[in-house]
Amino acid sequence: MSRWSDRIDHLRLIRTEGIGPITYRRLLGRYPGPGAALDALPGLARAGGRTTPPRTTSKADAERELERTDALGGRMVFLGDAGYPPLLAMMDDAPPCLILSGDLEIAAGRCVAAVGGRNASANGQRMAENLAAELAVSVAVVSGLARGIDTAAHCGAMRTGRTIGVIAGGIDQPYPPENADLHKRIAETHLLITESPIGTVPLARHFPRRNRIIAGLSLGVVVVEAAPKSGSLITARIAQEAGREVFAVPGSPLDPRARGGNDLIRQGAMLVETAADVLDNLPLQPVANPPRKSGFAEPELPFDAGPVTSDARSVVLSLLSPEPTMVDDLVRRCHLSPSVAMAVLLELELAGRLQTFPGNRVALLPDVFE
Repeated sequence: MSRWSDRIDHLRLIRTEGIGPITYRRLLGRYPGPGAALDALPGLARAGGRTTPPRTTSKADAERELERTDALGGRMVFLGDAGYPPLLAMMDDAPPCLILSGDLEIAAGRCVAAVGGRNASANGQRMAENLAAELAVSVAVVSGLARGIDTAAHCGAMRTGRTIGVIAGGIDQPYPPENADLHKRIAETHLLITESPIGTVPLARHFPRRNRIIAGLSLGVVVVEAAPKSGSLITARIAQEAGREVFAVPGSPLDPRARGGNDLIRQGAMLVETAADVLDNLPLQPVANPPRKSGFAEPELPFDAGPVTSDARSVVLSLLSPEPTMVDDLVRRCHLSPSVAMAVLLELELAGRLQTFPGNRVALLPDVFE
């Protein structure tokens, strides 16, 4: 028997086409384990209207991924494992699997994120570095290992305490290239985190997923120099929606790099000049979104549905649209039992006809099947 036998099915389910973090939890809420969920996938997808089963990885490929991760000094931690970061586990779309390298205990403590623009000014970088150095005396500083503010924050934190680098690609893919030494140092003596498999080259679509991990690990997010519509503002928005505090360092109105942070302050973010401004206003726990139970999070509605009829599918489909809809509202309006409605949604997800969003929302996608 493989040394990974108790984890292979979880990894295979996570790597299955169309299975995102929310669908993963829903499947584990309905079936007794990942093996049973994998067996049920073809039938669920077919019931939702798909003609071919979702592609999944083989047991051999899953075992090779686990072995390669181990050989590179990484460790896979699954949602529900004792080593999974507790604050991140509270997120609606917490990654089902993380790959970590370094000291896992760092993510179990209090963390604050420091993020900002890649094209940061010298003053902005100096502010981020000094602020991170002051914060790291009391909390771990989380950032994204990007150029500019992220790099400055990591360097400052390592002067006085601990840092966590969250990356978009695999742990074997330093990015940007000039941060290869910083990447290596964080992986060896601090903590490096990603949800991307070994060998994944970071692409633009990976960075929003990385941003939600940065926000999810942290009790608060500090923004230093961020342009409007930047990734840093996405991180701040995710943090706010998850009940985390949002802080911003003010900047000159003449510098477009400061506009995003200044806008956050106008919208209610706490103004930051020193580390005390952050630490004095940092909650012990997030102020919203109650903690999930330990172990794999159960869905909010029961999944003990019997056979789903074509009439039930038609009713649910008629209430869906390309605009995200609250699941609770849909369940109330469809006049079906919650378990039947949720079963229909799961079938549609696995058929590639439905997209699930954080906040218990769903939206219809075009009917495109292979």
